[in-house]
Amino acid sequence: MTPDITALVRHPLLWRGKQAAHHVATLASGHAALDRALPGHGWPLGAITELIHDTPGCGELSLVLPALARLSQTKSGQTRSGQAKHRIIMLDPPWIPYPPALHEHGLALDRVLLIRTQNRSESLWACEQVLRGMPGGAVLAWPKNISFSELRRLQLAAEKGQKVVFLFRHANAANSSSPAALRLQLTADDGDLQVRVLKCRGQRTTAVIRIRRQNWDQPLIPPRVSSSGSSKRSSSSSESPVVSLATSRIGRPSL
Repeated sequence: MTPDITALVRHPLLWRGKQAAHHVATLASGHAALDRALPGHGWPLGAITELIHDTPGCGELSLVLPALARLSQTKSGQTRSGQAKHRIIMLDPPWIPYPPALHEHGLALDRVLLIRTQNRSESLWACEQVLRGMPGGAVLAWPKNISFSELRRLQLAAEKGQKVVFLFRHANAANSSSPAALRLQLTADDGDLQVRVLKCRGQRTTAVIRIRRQNWDQPLIPPRVSSSGSSKRSSSSSESPVVSLATSRIGRPSL
């Protein structure tokens, strides 16, 4: 083939439905079985990955933690003060992240940033601005009632910065169309996590991928002691709109 045709065939936006391997930039997930099933052998960069589940806390965050930990420890580029690490942005999670657990899973807390917004439109605006303005790194968001056109805007924004983007969505979203490059359906099963590929850029495996969770025992949500003295898991949001998790000492139970 001529150089021009070769370059076209290798372009990441060109893919064939029955082709399992593609020349796309990816970030290894840290789960060998999952990487073998994904085109490019990892989470796609510059594209949206949807993690669809019907039970919050089924292991959806633990699934992405190995990749996020490695990313937070990786240098992103040269700055005036030296080389900076990639940022991990959490946008409106439905719970308060637990810094000791994130630290235990290998995340560099000084690179993790929590953003809280006031409403749906503000959340979507913030997500798009982060995607367009932050080179590299990762963005995790929990959008509600998001439309195809809004997803498309986020997908286009993600392409500019070559970020890994995870959108956590309810199981109802599995029945709707989406421009996301990768869509996975997650189901808890006897303490493990079952992963089914709903959509990918390339040949889609029909096999269910089982992720063992024997090493996922560290809780990701801080315990909250009620007035009666019993321990509960907190699902409340932070009052501060932007919080760096590094501001919380490792020994503290919450932000």
